[in-house]
Amino acid sequence: MSDTVSRLALNTYAAAGFLFQPFTGLLLRWRASRGKEDLARIKERYGFASVKRSPRAVVWVHAASLGETRAVLPLIRRMTDMNFEVVLTTVTTTAAQLAAAELPKGASHQFAPLDLKPYVRRFLKHWRPSLAVFVESELWPATMTELRRQNIPQVIVNARMSQRSFESWKRFGTVTHALFDNLSLCVAQSDEDAHRFAELGTNAVVNAGNLKFDSDPPAVDAGHLTQLQKAISGRPIWLAASTHDQEELIVAKAHVNLKRYFPNLLTLIAPRHPERADQIMEALAPLNLNVAQRSAGYLPGKDTDIYLTDTVGELGLFYRLAPCSLVGGSLVPHGGQNPIEPARLGSAIIHGPNVANFTQIFDALDECGGGHCVRNSEELVKKVAQVLSDKQHGQQMTRSAQAALARFSGALERTHTALLPYLNPLIVAGRLADAEAAHAKYR
Repeated sequence: MSDTVSRLALNTYAAAGFLFQPFTGLLLRWRASRGKEDLARIKERYGFASVKRSPRAVVWVHAASLGETRAVLPLIRRMTDMNFEVVLTTVTTTAAQLAAAELPKGASHQFAPLDLKPYVRRFLKHWRPSLAVFVESELWPATMTELRRQNIPQVIVNARMSQRSFESWKRFGTVTHALFDNLSLCVAQSDEDAHRFAELGTNAVVNAGNLKFDSDPPAVDAGHLTQLQKAISGRPIWLAASTHDQEELIVAKAHVNLKRYFPNLLTLIAPRHPERADQIMEALAPLNLNVAQRSAGYLPGKDTDIYLTDTVGELGLFYRLAPCSLVGGSLVPHGGQNPIEPARLGSAIIHGPNVANFTQIFDALDECGGGHCVRNSEELVKKVAQVLSDKQHGQQMTRSAQAALARFSGALERTHTALLPYLNPLIVAGRLADAEAAHAKYR
């Protein structure tokens, strides 16, 4: 009975996708108007390839956005070193920009096909992957069903699942189990994540740790760093990084209060989604602050209060400039963004109470004094003021954070090892095929 219900639910999902298909063009054009799609490459979202396939075995790696892409790049390099062709798909344009800059030889980027059967089949027909690797939490029913139909192993790496997502998946009961049963292997970030994936129906689960601990920190343009250092010219600064809706206003009000102690204070705000810049400017307008917008080509002047750093791929630059950073998504009920980058780049970590997405990491940071939780604007003002007025305190926080995070390293090696039972047979099969082709040539 449960199998029948699951098949019915997945067939209903596929049918709904079929009915929605005529409207995909409208959806993609709307997303493009908001900067979320690349119109020049929109056919890739329909499964049409813009890159030729090499004769080597192909591994398909899917990472939705920038953070997941940065995390999986070292693993992709290992695969290309093993002579696999890798096709990396992403959803966001920011991730595509990172891929264009940092993918190794032997790997190519495509935008992911929408989760509709005809588009997924078209994508798979061209690439014919021998293995599909999803990153973190990117699971799509039509894609997973089609991969299973074609007997292509599916693995999820750096897998994470918040308690909220877990509860949501549980509500679908047998349908969820049928979907998660498609996964040949789950390589989780933590024991908690591993337990949740197993309970939802994944048969093989291991905990390898978080790949983001082993990924390279964001690159920095030395010229831009020097330019900003000159523009700031010794002013006290702090950063609110990867902020979400409502957090910018909290940060701006904190800036107003902090100016009582630091009259020439400069506050940097780096929104998680830079396309929200106009909305943020409108929200801050009643405070009558002098706001300079980086995407408009401005540098912070002597009278700039808020420097809105609404650009892509420059967060590492701002972490290097700011002695302390508020990690966004944590003062609002979002679950918090990843604190690894500020810790590695020497910026003391401040965060709000909503950190369910990275509970284990924030707990480790707070326990050793490498991170500090603030519950409201008043506590935020106090902590920023403490770090800005006591340089040694901020430096001790960053040293403690780096020491706490060091024990989480090694995820790349463990993840690669977990994938070898899927990768090694492909190498053997490839060598046998080459040998047979060579033998046939001289027969």
